[in-house]
Amino acid sequence: MAMETTLLIVKPDGVQRSLVGEIITRFERKGLQLVGMKMMQISNELASTHYAQHKERPFYAGLVRFMTSSPVVVLAVRGVNAIEICRKMMGATFGSKAEAGTIRGDFGVSNSFNLIHGSDSPEAAARELELFFAKGEVVSYELGNLHWIYDAAEEL
Repeated sequence: MAMETTLLIVKPDGVQRSLVGEIITRFERKGLQLVGMKMMQISNELASTHYAQHKERPFYAGLVRFMTSSPVVVLAVRGVNAIEICRKMMGATFGSKAEAGTIRGDFGVSNSFNLIHGSDSPEAAARELELFFAKGEVVSYELGNLHWIYDAAEEL
């Protein structure tokens, strides 16, 4: 299995509800490595590009408006199977349907405000990371506790 790097965005509702630290802590405690992080205000242009695949959907305009309504925290997270792990930790898209123990299940009830975005495939992660991080903003470094997270003989 190979290391993957994925994009996570703590959305405006997560920032406004002061859940950024709690959300980041969950990923770090899981054993995922933070390799990029910044707070930013997403522009209309960036939100439109990021959600371009939804342009013809009825929720598109509201989604762009929501994502540009307040700052977000953008994360690059690395680990073995990071994409799948992050998506499981996030929970079902709608907080009202998400399982307890997931971020959306523990903190969300809205079907519109769902606290966090995560890339859904390696291809999406590569595209999204390029949108939100400039060259050099995602860093590589050795985690000192990596051998306590993974059985290196089997997983790396």
